[in-house]
Amino acid sequence: QVQLVESGGGLVQPGGSLRLSCVADGIIFPAYHMGWYRQSPGKQRELVATITPIGTTNYVDSVKGRFTISRDNGENTVYLQMNSLKSEDTAVYYCNGYRDEFTGRRYDYWGQGTQVTVSA
Repeated sequence: QVQLVESGGGLVQPGGSLRLSCVADGIIFPAYHMGWYRQSPGKQRELVATITPIGTTNYVDSVKGRFTISRDNGENTVYLQMNSLKSEDTAVYYCNGYRDEFTGRRYDYWGQGTQVTVSA
């Protein structure tokens, strides 16, 4: 059984910071590409940040310089440090992990999401 559990969301003022965590259970975590997505009401889900099994990171332009994705393979955890938060960052944030086997089979899992609200 695979489970991804996000935590760390909440209400924060503009300019503030939050750190999201996603703990994975039931997967060979070091072999998985991990990512954070977000979705605001009435909008499509957006890829925010990714990190490969070897630690290569990518970010959507709107969060570059403000957000940092990282992983701790010993704890099966991926993090999203969010600084200088803006109202536009308000969304439900989802943790994702996937792995492609040489056979062509893909393993792809999602967490339930954690709400981030940036408001004065």
